Amino acid sequence: MMMMMKGELWSNLGSTMAAIMFVYAVFRQYFPPQLQACIFQYSKKLSNFMYPYIHITFDEFTGEKIKKSEAFSVIQNYLSDKSSANAKRLKADVVKDSQSLVLSMDYNEEITDEFNGVKLWWSANRTTTKTQQFSFYPAADEKRFYTLKFHNRHREVITGTYLSHVLKQGKAIAANNRQRKLYSNGAGQGNRSSTTWTHVAFEHPATFDTLAMDEKKKREIKKDLVTFSNGKEYYAKIGKAWKRGYLLYGPPGTGKSTMVAAMANFLNYDVYDLELTTVKNNVELRRLLIETSNKSIIVIEDIDCSLDLTGQREEKKKKKKDDKNEGGDPIGAMSKNEERKESEVTLSGLLNFIDGIWSACGGERIIVFTTNHVDKLDPALIRRGRMDKHVEMSYCRFEAFKVLAKNYLDIDSHPLFEEIGNLLEETDMTPADVAENLMLTSDDDEVGETCLKNLIEALKAAKGEARKKAEEYHARLEAEKEEKEKTIC
Repeated sequence: MMMMMKGELWSNLGSTMAAIMFVYAVFRQYFPPQLQACIFQYSKKLSNFMYPYIHITFDEFTGEKIKKSEAFSVIQNYLSDKSSANAKRLKADVVKDSQSLVLSMDYNEEITDEFNGVKLWWSANRTTTKTQQFSFYPAADEKRFYTLKFHNRHREVITGTYLSHVLKQGKAIAANNRQRKLYSNGAGQGNRSSTTWTHVAFEHPATFDTLAMDEKKKREIKKDLVTFSNGKEYYAKIGKAWKRGYLLYGPPGTGKSTMVAAMANFLNYDVYDLELTTVKNNVELRRLLIETSNKSIIVIEDIDCSLDLTGQREEKKKKKKDDKNEGGDPIGAMSKNEERKESEVTLSGLLNFIDGIWSACGGERIIVFTTNHVDKLDPALIRRGRMDKHVEMSYCRFEAFKVLAKNYLDIDSHPLFEEIGNLLEETDMTPADVAENLMLTSDDDEVGETCLKNLIEALKAAKGEARKKAEEYHARLEAEKEEKEKTIC
């Protein structure tokens, strides 16, 4: 009997659904659009009258997906504690030097919160557009958002007090759990044609205490960094964007990358390692800038090798000429275009990136260029106001050597220091080469005397090599001079 009643129930339900679908199809096909819009409008009003709950959506990105919403990140932090206690499906992330886990609710999960006796609901949501293309990366048009649901009679409490409470608590949790990140930009795959930021935990141990550099210069740089980090009101007063440019130049192995890590650790900033060769054009470069966070260092290493920024004007003229010559060969033109699908970032675009109007979006950013050949850079790129502070990373001298000796051998003085100091003043050797000679190879060498002797031998060899090169250079000059004199005679 019960089986028959269930069968009749499903049969009636199926007939009802079919009738509703038929009526809806007739309505969509034969009713005028104006009448449909009017009916939808009043039906929505009726449903709102009968449904007393209000929904507030917090999207991950603001505007046209230009900038990540601060509210989204704060809410994510606020809900982490609630999620670990109430949600059934969770996501885990490691923070604080891999010592603790932060849990957050998974997508399409809902949790309940209570504030001053008011009950409300949070849900995490995600919408994506289905694609036939397989990719390890998330879809470019993926949309993530949080939804807050509460009763209409609590509107004033939620909008007036609760949301402020959420923002305050979320920021406090973020400060407590913050782990600095090292970002890099790379070409997207699948339907992600543009470059995107990806990150790992920033765990570089370098500090100014371990940096092989003259102490006076280190104190000067640290003072400049502190002044900048505390200068929000000052920069607003003088009408400048809250950013500062550093140019680090010197031979390879002099510690330019280590200096960037020491700056980041000193200020507790994130680091964005910008690879210009993977950036398609100026528009994409600007988008990457907007996506960087406050309290960050944006680094472009070996900028003299990243792009040929000085000769682009001539290249454009040559390209136009080549395009005209290839007008009768479409296949050849297509192959040439494929070869040119590299970065189209221009010097003008890079200058706008540094100090254009868009550079003021956000604040407390430091932009660092490193180069081995400062003379190759366009003067417009490194002038004061763009690269505000120029720091020469020079060869290792005695003051820098003492820092390395303390770091590697844990000694402050030694009878061999005087000889090493004299050799360092006469010989150009990078801190990286000095450090390599100070690496302990045995636990038996307690005071590192063997390492110091190895360093002395390396310095003498470098001094002899430099003298030999100088003699060969002068001999070549003399030979060229004699050749010219013979030609004149």
